[in-house]
Amino acid sequence: MTVKRNQPELHRRIDELFTYTRHFPVNAQRSETGHGRTTTWTLRAREATDVIRQDWPGVSWVIELVVTGTRKGKRYRHVHYFVTSLRTSANALLRLVRQRLSIENQWHWARDTQLREDAHRYANRVGMPLLSFLRTIAMNLLRMSGFRSIRAGLQRMAHGISGMLALGGFSSAQNSS
Repeated sequence: MTVKRNQPELHRRIDELFTYTRHFPVNAQRSETGHGRTTTWTLRAREATDVIRQDWPGVSWVIELVVTGTRKGKRYRHVHYFVTSLRTSANALLRLVRQRLSIENQWHWARDTQLREDAHRYANRVGMPLLSFLRTIAMNLLRMSGFRSIRAGLQRMAHGISGMLALGGFSSAQNSS
């Protein structure tokens, strides 16, 4: 599970573990070059403390992933924290964490940039989950219909009701009767 700042107590505890601890039984690193950037992924992990286990039953490892590199000549550094119940090798943990980040980044990036989800300001909070659900349906229907790009799918379907209905398995003839 990804630990974000919306879980302030857990995030603080994990941050302190990696700030004030010197020895980590699990370490892995991988570097890549491509798409105009160089990236190094450094994973450190250690057993979860009793305090963390008390609040998060089943957690066995606390993980820090530091992603550093250069993109378009500019350096970047991102730190991510995770907790998991999996017991596996350092390289397997690194691969799993990277897959998790990749899926999360693709999903949230599309929701924010293509569907502009973060730009919406709702007068009433009741509608937020419903609109989020409808966006999820739209994204899944576009992907199931073969659109690799949400933007391309939205542009293609935006002005044609029959195309939108077809995504959901309906035809114009069924709708008009």
